[in-house]
Amino acid sequence: MKRKFTHLLVAGATFHACVAGAQVLPADQAGNSWFTQGQAAVQGKGAATAGAAKNVILFVGDGMGVSTLTAARIRAGQLQGQSGEEGLLSFEQYPHTALVKTYNVDAQTPDSAGTMTAMMSGLKTDVGVIGVDEDIERGDCATVAGNEVATYLELAEIAGMSTGVISTARITHATPAATYAKSADRNWEDVSDMPQAAVDAGCEDIASQLVNLEANLEARYPGVDVDGIDVVMGGGRRHFLPKDPAFNSHDAVSATEGDRSDGRDLTAEWRELYPEGDYIVDSAGFAALDTDATGKVLGLFNESHMQYEADRGNDVAGEPSLTEMTTAAIEVLDNNDEGFFLMVESGRIDHAHHAGNAYGALADTIELARAVEAARAATSPEDTLILVTADHSHVFTIGGYPKRGNPILGKVVNVGASEPALAADGLPYTTLAYANGLGFRDLGDETDSDAGYAGEPVSGRVDLSAVDTESPGYHQETIVPLASETHAGEDITLHASGPAAEFVGGTVEQNMVFHIMNKARRLIAE
Repeated sequence: MKRKFTHLLVAGATFHACVAGAQVLPADQAGNSWFTQGQAAVQGKGAATAGAAKNVILFVGDGMGVSTLTAARIRAGQLQGQSGEEGLLSFEQYPHTALVKTYNVDAQTPDSAGTMTAMMSGLKTDVGVIGVDEDIERGDCATVAGNEVATYLELAEIAGMSTGVISTARITHATPAATYAKSADRNWEDVSDMPQAAVDAGCEDIASQLVNLEANLEARYPGVDVDGIDVVMGGGRRHFLPKDPAFNSHDAVSATEGDRSDGRDLTAEWRELYPEGDYIVDSAGFAALDTDATGKVLGLFNESHMQYEADRGNDVAGEPSLTEMTTAAIEVLDNNDEGFFLMVESGRIDHAHHAGNAYGALADTIELARAVEAARAATSPEDTLILVTADHSHVFTIGGYPKRGNPILGKVVNVGASEPALAADGLPYTTLAYANGLGFRDLGDETDSDAGYAGEPVSGRVDLSAVDTESPGYHQETIVPLASETHAGEDITLHASGPAAEFVGGTVEQNMVFHIMNKARRLIAE
């Protein structure tokens, strides 16, 4: 049973505080200049619905930059037989939108660890670190203590709300991990990923922190009483299982599925902690969930990341879609009268872009839009704030002068023409391209974007005359050859609907997301 909280009035603002009076926001976080600047910026925006939310849902399209949104809305329309340009993704119809600056404290072009930590904690931090402020030194376990920050999910736990984390990536990957973990390196997903010095110094791997969130939070803030994350669904089983084939799941694709070198089976530890919960690994287990009755859900549907949306039907034992996971999570979480916080990440948009495969990235973006639509249908705009954003963008471009309705994945056909336009080198070219990365691949009907990593990067021009650039396995051309396409540094968008959505507008720092959520559902005093 969660501890009951009381409403206190301080300086005219209602917020939730623990009966035991615990101070839940570290002093270094509350006094951090990024944090205080974010608070002040939100205070400058008046809104009638501040504090009115019961629930908060944060959707993150990993790598979903503006060019991805544009291409995805066109693609979605064209899949419905329309020209595409006139359409809108579900969340693009929300009444409030802002541009968001994504840089990390030490990086002009960011990564997901620093950006998601900003959104979850209200302050910016360095690239590659999770749940800690900028005073951390990446990879140095000794610098974690004292630099930890409280996240919105942790504050929701302390406030008695239900909490959930969903991702199509590994659930220990940077974006989902930033909701619950504190780590000097985003890559410390399990103990085998950590340097021995960090293990000896007592730093805890990310997967272990997920399972131990209840104990860790109560130890960090004496007097609080929480019950751990209520719904966890995503990939990454390997980080929870021992490196021993005896622990393989029935749908394991590797001879030894687990990676852990400490012999711990975290799935068994979770089941012992939460015997009323459901541990599921496939579509059959997901379909059997009784969302009205279950108290906890741990769904680990793949050894590593979940399938790309375009490839989901090929999964060995089947796995739910992002929309299905989102709907089920809400059905579990809304059993709590205190409300809930849910973070939903479409993680594989980013991975398809890194592989240079627009087909895969757009398919996962469209699925995210479906999940957002399902979340709005399952909740009320009167009491639920829904935010939809990205953590960063990619070097993904829309170019040339294609006529309206030209297939967004196709070759450029100019206005008034019927044949592909030719560049100065006499070759056709596509509307979509990447500024760097692996470059051209013609893999036909291959739906796994990662298949593009086979072979060396291909830079420069290729004769596309006989190539079907609309096929799932086509990977766009690039200029700069790299082993993987990179993030980009331009602003991304933030879309909002529900209580406190009025605070979303203009061009803002990324850590403002936390402060907007706190305006909707007050978890700390301002």
